[in-house]
Amino acid sequence: GNYSDTLSPPSLQHPFGTDSYGRDLFARTLYAARLDLQIGLITTYFPFLLGLIVGAVGGYFGGWVDTIIMRIVDVAIAFPFMVLIIVVMVILGPGVQNMYIAIFLLGWTMYARLARAEMLVVREQEYIQAAKALGYGHIRIIFRHAVPNILTSSIIFSMSDLVLNILLASSISFLGLGVQPPTPEWGAIITEGRDFLLQAWWISTLPGIAIVITGLGFSFIGDGLARLLGQRNIQTV
Repeated sequence: GNYSDTLSPPSLQHPFGTDSYGRDLFARTLYAARLDLQIGLITTYFPFLLGLIVGAVGGYFGGWVDTIIMRIVDVAIAFPFMVLIIVVMVILGPGVQNMYIAIFLLGWTMYARLARAEMLVVREQEYIQAAKALGYGHIRIIFRHAVPNILTSSIIFSMSDLVLNILLASSISFLGLGVQPPTPEWGAIITEGRDFLLQAWWISTLPGIAIVITGLGFSFIGDGLARLLGQRNIQTV
């Protein structure tokens, strides 16, 4: 940082201004985008894979396997997601790795519910019954024949979940439990600017706008995917 240039407003030299340490906020916001997107992708698609597998297996076999899986899911969903994440983070301690663990422990449950609901329909279809009649194994039927046909809803949901996980990571960092300073992260930057809102509004406001723009971008991608996959399904039928 440049201590002779602290709390400078946005200018041509510093498009987002500088913070209380004289650090360029535009550079920190761009660097934070890489970290937040990484956090969003990891906390979305690892739970996506686990939830898809667990839900597909439960929906396919039914019976006690499905009952056990759904009771675990029901218990996890019964409590507010954010509260559970904070509790786990308090137990494990602050940091990015512990944030990954906390979200992974709970984030797979919604994908499991989606996959199970889709599998309950798909397992009654004629091509699944034909695969059983031909003597194919359960693993082949589930992952080669059923899973490709239950992916659509989970993929569409994952785009909105990605936005929520980026916001969640920023919120956790804002509370001081996620990314620790001086590592730039949108929520952590907003927290640093909290004490300077009246004299340096740009420290918290501009990274906040970056979060909003990113969220809107992924929301539009999710809408586009929903239309594209919906049209493909109609053409297939």
